[in-house]
Order: sequence, then C-alpha cells, then structure tokens
Amino acid sequence: MNHIRINHIAAIKKILLLVFLFTTSLIHAAKVDTILVHSTAMNKDIKVLVVVPQTKGPHSVTYLLHGYGGDEKTWLTIRPDLAQLSDQYQMMFVCPNCESSWYWDSPKVPTIRYETFTSKELVEYIDKKYDTRATKQGRAITGLSMGGHGSMWLALRHADVYGAAGTTSGGVDIRPFPHDGVMKDLLGQEAENQEIWNQYVAINQIERIKNGDLALIVDCGYDDFFFEVNSDFHKKLLKYSIDHDFIVRPGAHTPDYWNNAIDYQLLFFKKYFDKKNH
Repeated sequence: MNHIRINHIAAIKKILLLVFLFTTSLIHAAKVDTILVHSTAMNKDIKVLVVVPQTKGPHSVTYLLHGYGGDEKTWLTIRPDLAQLSDQYQMMFVCPNCESSWYWDSPKVPTIRYETFTSKELVEYIDKKYDTRATKQGRAITGLSMGGHGSMWLALRHADVYGAAGTTSGGVDIRPFPHDGVMKDLLGQEAENQEIWNQYVAINQIERIKNGDLALIVDCGYDDFFFEVNSDFHKKLLKYSIDHDFIVRPGAHTPDYWNNAIDYQLLFFKKYFDKKNH
C-alpha cells in the first residue's frame, strides 16, 4: 500500500514539474506579434508577423517570404514552433504579407511595389522599431516557391541590404510557366513582353554580384516542378564562380518538404551570423 502511495506521489510530482516547465517555457518564449507596416510606395498598411527571441538584442534578422496565395502566417502554419526556433537560433523572424506579387515592383501595375516595400521600407521599419543588427551582416532572407523567387530576386538586386539568402522550392525562373498565376498580369503577356520577362526573373540577376557578396543556399526536391529551374540556377552560379550550398533530396512542392528544408537554412544563416558578428 505504501509502495502504491509513494508511486502516486512521485507521479504527481512529475506532472507538477512538467506543468512548471511548460509554463516557464511559455513565459520565456520568443514573442510573436502581428503588426501593420505602412508602405509609402503603395500608400497602404501591410500585415507583418514578427518573432523576437526572449534574449536581449541586438538580434540578427531572417526575413521569411511566403509562396503564391500565402500571407504573413504561412511560415507559422508550416512551423508552429517558430517562436522556439527564434530562441534556439537567437534570431528574429520577419514574415510580410506580400500578396501574390512575386516580390516585384510591377512594370505594368503601378500599385504593386513589393520590391521597394520588402527591401527598403520594411527593413528600415524593423531596424527602427526593434533592437537589430542593422547591417547586411545581420540580415538574411529566404522563402518558399514564389517566396523562393522573391528571396533571390531581392538579395541579388540588393546585396548591400542582405548578407545571406536562401530559397526552397523557389520559382527562380518563371519563363517556363508563362500562363500560370498572376505573372502575366504583373509583367504583361510573355509573348508580347519577352524582354520584360527576361529582366524580371531571379536567375538573370546573378550577374549583379561577385563571389563573396552573398552567402547563398539553394534547396529543391527531386519531384518538385521547379527542380529543373533550380538546377539551372545552381549551374549558372557555378558558371559565375559564385560559392553556394546546393541541396537536393527526395520530395515535392509540399509543406512537409518546406518544414524540413527550413532547418537546414536556419542553421546555414546561424553560422553566417555567428561568423560575421562575433
């Protein structure tokens, strides 16, 4: 009887300890906020999810870009443990809602200015409102699918803003898909606007940088419909002697793949930040 009572008391103590540890983790976990950031270029407020680690700054910042049809909550949906990852890697996450813009300043639609917003207005706002490392050595950017195009488009064109960039399942060359999505609305029909389409793909921005300007990681699954364009992106980086990590593994264009891939990218960014800021 006493043996049963002792086991019962021990079980209660374990439960209380687990409750205490869980409560403590909630109290000390990274802070997750949804804020509104005004874009002067587009004259509107844009929703942005911001995750700030519990530790004192200054913090390095990783910008996480969503895919087509996504929003500021996309990465939190894929990785509900985003707050824990923020604490684990000691970095802020910033997830803007850039609609289905492909992160362009559209040459056809004057009200679409998401390149200006993401690479300038948002960065300036985050550095002003939060305790960040406000240099390129304190910033990384990555994204999935359309956001993978966006991260490379922005980083290659603004290597003075970002120090590291990644892409997972990224649409880094959209020319093989001229009839998909809103691209034809933002750039014009491909057949009549081939020069614009050539100018507005991430793969054709590689010439803008030299080796060492950016720490780059490219990731795509074998079964992804964007696999070939990512392979071409890798080959072009090699052609221009741009050092980069290129990861391929089994997988398709799915949340399960992105859930796995982001771990490798965050580790890559963490090592970059540690090297540059310590």
